[in-house]
Amino acid sequence: MRLVLLSGGSGKRLWPLSNDSRSKQFLKVLVAPDGRRESMLERVWRQIRSAGLADRTLIATSKSQVDMIYSQLGSNVPLVVEPERRDTFPAVALSISYLHSVVKCDPSETIIVLPVDPFVDNDFFTKLLELDKVVCRSSADVALMGVSPTYPSEKYGYIVPEGLDTEGYYRVSFFREKPSVSQAEELLQLNALWNCGVFAFQLKFMINLLKEKQVPISYKQLALNYRSLTQISFDYEVVEQARNIVALSYNGSWKDIGTWNTLTEEMTGRVFGKGLLSHDSTNTNIVNELDVPVAVLGVSNIVVAASLDGILVTDKRESSRMKELLSDHNQQPMYEEKRWGWHKVLDFKSFGEEHEVMTKRVCIYAKQNISYQVHFKRSETWSVVSGQGSCVKGGELFTVRPGDVVQFAAGTNYAFRAETELECVVVKIGQAILNGDDTELCKEWDETLKLVQNHKIVI
Repeated sequence: MRLVLLSGGSGKRLWPLSNDSRSKQFLKVLVAPDGRRESMLERVWRQIRSAGLADRTLIATSKSQVDMIYSQLGSNVPLVVEPERRDTFPAVALSISYLHSVVKCDPSETIIVLPVDPFVDNDFFTKLLELDKVVCRSSADVALMGVSPTYPSEKYGYIVPEGLDTEGYYRVSFFREKPSVSQAEELLQLNALWNCGVFAFQLKFMINLLKEKQVPISYKQLALNYRSLTQISFDYEVVEQARNIVALSYNGSWKDIGTWNTLTEEMTGRVFGKGLLSHDSTNTNIVNELDVPVAVLGVSNIVVAASLDGILVTDKRESSRMKELLSDHNQQPMYEEKRWGWHKVLDFKSFGEEHEVMTKRVCIYAKQNISYQVHFKRSETWSVVSGQGSCVKGGELFTVRPGDVVQFAAGTNYAFRAETELECVVVKIGQAILNGDDTELCKEWDETLKLVQNHKIVI
């Protein structure tokens, strides 16, 4: 059995904390058993490790999320990286081609695809072992895992079975996507299950399907031709077209915490970050990443969320409309986590295309480094605030400490490595600051030192 976790999302439903590079699964707003803050991704990965499934799991994600995953889970987590975002069917197809042509999985092996961020109990992942057996025992094209509903919800899709469970699983009759409450009540009378987005099948089923659709089954070839794949969900392209579908019922706790309303229900405490909340502001939460306090006085049933990307005030019941509100809102992320640390945009000014100025706060974790890089359309000034580390500037290597200021003219190769956690304020002046005037020469520090010592960098 292999697990494929789908890590995607546009980052709009939990704006302003989430953005294109930091989707909801990366927000560290939950509390781990040891009391530290953890993200949904970290929670799920901890549960997968507890179930003994980590070495049989890979994560399918986009380029923009790779650094964030490595930052939270470590650089040894196996990833399949989409060349660009193309919805869930292309992501699954790429993962299948990787398992087939790179990992060389047995064609009869069960593949289970699920979201990267379900909010579930530990026994959910034990139940996946049972789903593996259902795939083999039922000879179904696709096996689903549905959740026994606790109320008639209009937020979820439904799996409607044929009759009662007689073999440990249900044969599926049809699906109903997000019905009204009255329709949901009728579906519950038919023993319908909430669709929690878990799909299982034998590897050979998908390989044969990809061949029928003339999709390459070689990982390298599919990656090169990824843009040609139809941008469509796995549900529509595969599940709803399959003839033989079964479903396994899960009776444990399951929740989709994809809105501010549902997320705050699982948060410990009503104030996260700096905030003042009056005693008569009932069922109200403050989630604040800014260094200034947020105060709420006498207002109930709302969420106030603040970050460098913006400030949100929403009625909890209306928070599911966030994606609709932000449909035409595109903004450069002001905060990003990287494999080596994080950075925040403190200020950005444009004085025309020829002159832009950005000020950032950059933190490089101890024993980590930023890549060896060069910019041709801007200069940069790095002021060390705290910590100690090493800097490469052109062919020169030297130590940096608090109070040091290092200037890089346009066209200068540079890199930093932190001995202890290194924090700097960076001022960028020039052109194309937001449009990617970045040339990465190499990622690893040892490789950087070799290139500098051998003078092998030629641009």
